[in-house]
This record gives sequence, C-alpha cells and structure tokens, in this order.
Amino acid sequence: MLDREGPVLLYVQIADQIRERIASGDLAPGSAVPSEVELVKTYEVTRQTVRRAIKLLKEEGAVYSEQGRGTFVGPKSAPQAPRQVPVYQQIANEIIEQIKAGEYVPNRLIPSEKTLVQRFDRAPGTIRQTVAYLRELGWVFTVPQKGTYVSKREDWPES
Repeated sequence: MLDREGPVLLYVQIADQIRERIASGDLAPGSAVPSEVELVKTYEVTRQTVRRAIKLLKEEGAVYSEQGRGTFVGPKSAPQAPRQVPVYQQIANEIIEQIKAGEYVPNRLIPSEKTLVQRFDRAPGTIRQTVAYLRELGWVFTVPQKGTYVSKREDWPES
C-alpha cells in the first residue's frame, strides 16, 4: 500500500516495496520483475512513476534490464530463471483455442486491436505482436483497411 499523502515520493515507495520483495526471496536473483504494465496496475500510478522506480533500482544494482525481455533481479551475472512463454504467445494460444472451439469462425473478423487491448489488459504493441504471430502461424489473415479474419479451416496449421 502506498502512502499517497506522505512525504516519500511514490516511485521511492515502489522501489522500496520491490527491494523488500527481493530481500524476502519473493523475487529471487535472476527472476523477472513484474512488467511496467503490471506495476502500473498494482500500484495505480503512471508508467513514468514505475519507470522512475525501476531506474532507481537499476542505479543501485538491485535489478537490470534487457531490451525486449524485461527487468530481472540482481546483477547481469545472476543466472536467469527459466523463460516463460511470452505474453503475446499466451494470448495467441487463447485465441487459437477460441478459433478451434468455433467462437471465431473462418472468413469472419477477430476482435479489433482496441477490443483485444481491453480484454487482455495489454499494450497495443503486444496485441499487434499477437496478431502478427497468429498470421505467421496461418490462423488469421489481414485485409488492409478491413481487418483481420480467421483463415479457412483447410489453411489452419497442423495441430
């Protein structure tokens, strides 16, 4: 819980709480720190506030970031925890299951980017990555200026 009316800045309080999670072992060396989106939601603050907290922790050497992968506990030399399935693939897998179940039918639109952003509570870039992945696998195709449609059943990848 953040003290929003006290003298300690919010980003310092967030950094303190993450530091406490590291000290308690809740966030072990090499494990991923929750994403910016998750921290924004958890603490109900702006993304800038979260970024300042992470920056403070980086300056202290408590965490480090890798472009496109995330922020991790400890120095870069700390062994990383096994990699999880990326979020965009998790979302894609859910949509694939809905296609297989007939919730989204061939030659019909899948939900819009805006709808998927709201449904999965993720950034537009993550949703675009999800749709690109679905397209790459052959589950959907995009018609410029119209939208993204479910592929014909015969074009679905082998399961």
